[in-house]
Amino acid sequence: MKVLLVEDDQAVADFIVSELAQAGHACTHFADGESGLGAARADHYDVLIVDRMLPRLNGLALLRTLRQEGDATPVLILSALGDVDDRVQGLHCGADDYLVKPFAMAELLARLQILSRRSSQSGSEVPTRLQVADLEMDLLSQEVRRRGEVVSLQPREYKLLEYLMRNAGQVVTRAMLLEHVWGYHFDPQTNVIDVHVSRLRQKIDRDFSPPLLATVRGAGYCLGTG
Repeated sequence: MKVLLVEDDQAVADFIVSELAQAGHACTHFADGESGLGAARADHYDVLIVDRMLPRLNGLALLRTLRQEGDATPVLILSALGDVDDRVQGLHCGADDYLVKPFAMAELLARLQILSRRSSQSGSEVPTRLQVADLEMDLLSQEVRRRGEVVSLQPREYKLLEYLMRNAGQVVTRAMLLEHVWGYHFDPQTNVIDVHVSRLRQKIDRDFSPPLLATVRGAGYCLGTG
């Protein structure tokens, strides 16, 4: 993965560049918005990580400029501004994701991998069916089957499973599920995710083998291939 990082905090930037390199990714860093915008215009990147509060050109202005120029490269906003209004503003400006500082590197990597994969698939035909092992989801009829047997899901369970299936093999965190399935409307400490994951696991794994939905201790959940 080729990443452009626009971050004026040198310590944070050094940490991200080092961790991405250890994970096998190439990361180019610029410390101000104008330089970052120039780099984004001059080269192709799989994902951009952009801080909001940058010198010379702030992160949201950088993002708006890219979108106005037709650049659809996935952008993850990284910011200490974490209120709901701040995150919504970032998403409305064209960001694909928003991560609040301080952050866990494992979560940043997971979000980048999902954004990169989504970008690589954007030019292909829109799928109407998802499949993980013997678990199948028809996106048109919204029917879910495992080994050919219909699995009856409530609307929120279906949305949760769809997100997990779209990101199969990747660890998705509780924060990511809150953002993409519940839309920031719940307290991060709520047990609503645990309850729904438990119900979903009962329906897709209890009567089948091997189990597909795994809890990754201290990180989140992963829908695998068994």
